[in-house]
Amino acid sequence: MQRVTLVRYTAKPECAEENEALSRAVFAELRAAAPDNVAYGLFRNGEEFVHLFVNFEADDSSALTELASFKAYSKEVIGRCTQPPEATRLSLQLLDSYGLRPGSA
Repeated sequence: MQRVTLVRYTAKPECAEENEALSRAVFAELRAAAPDNVAYGLFRNGEEFVHLFVNFEADDSSALTELASFKAYSKEVIGRCTQPPEATRLSLQLLDSYGLRPGSA
């Protein structure tokens, strides 16, 4: 099975830029580590953030969660939020997609 995780939350207005910067640091470390079979996306609308993580190979998120930058981001994320993170984790099998594929940058 594959791992799909969707996390959604609302940052405090005064913390939204800091939250985005901490999130973007995760992408820099991911690009440097270049784990195979992983996709990760960050979306923002004002103070609302949505993260989408996919592991195409296994029901595991450690390629992301073990990064030092992810640990730094998640350390005080609840304190930066007006609406705390709500995570949906699914073990699924990808049947078909457009633009979502292993090894995509």
